[in-house]
Amino acid sequence: MKKIKMSALAIIFAVSAANAQSSDVAIRNDVKTDKQEEATIKKEKREEKKELRKSEDNDVSYQSKQQFYSDFGNVPVQQWNRTSNFDEVTFLNDGQETKAYYDTESQLVGTTTHKSFDDLPASAQKYINNKYADYAKGDVIFFDDNENNDMDMVLYGSRFDDSDMYFVELKKDNKDIILMMQENGNVSFFTQLG
Repeated sequence: MKKIKMSALAIIFAVSAANAQSSDVAIRNDVKTDKQEEATIKKEKREEKKELRKSEDNDVSYQSKQQFYSDFGNVPVQQWNRTSNFDEVTFLNDGQETKAYYDTESQLVGTTTHKSFDDLPASAQKYINNKYADYAKGDVIFFDDNENNDMDMVLYGSRFDDSDMYFVELKKDNKDIILMMQENGNVSFFTQLG
């Protein structure tokens, strides 16, 4: 009789342990599923906003214009433009042509300015001159990120994490490539054009 009671207790204990483990697995699977659904929802919202921008007229939003003047003051504006990703404004900033990018919430994502190859960090210049010696150097652009906005930026048709970056266009034969580099001089391939 004792053996039967012990066996019954062992079975109850084993079933309880199995149920606890399957509950843990179910909870982990639920958390994983929730995170995947959240990512999918964010992506869908971003796509919806993009489609809404396409369906709206091509005018830059009033809010983006007001935010621009709040951010930069009463500076001379050369051009306003709405793209599928941003409201863009080209203006003169301390005598230098600058472009500011505003997201769908009319918040500044960052600015771009044209630079020269000599403006790049010395280590980046040396790396490019050695590794890409047979490429012609093209445009150099500096992207100055708005650290208060975590939206990713899109340049040359490619998205990148928001941080201050230089971009250099290099050409060889019919091949155009874009390199990106951080202000510390780290250089990496960004995209190929065309």
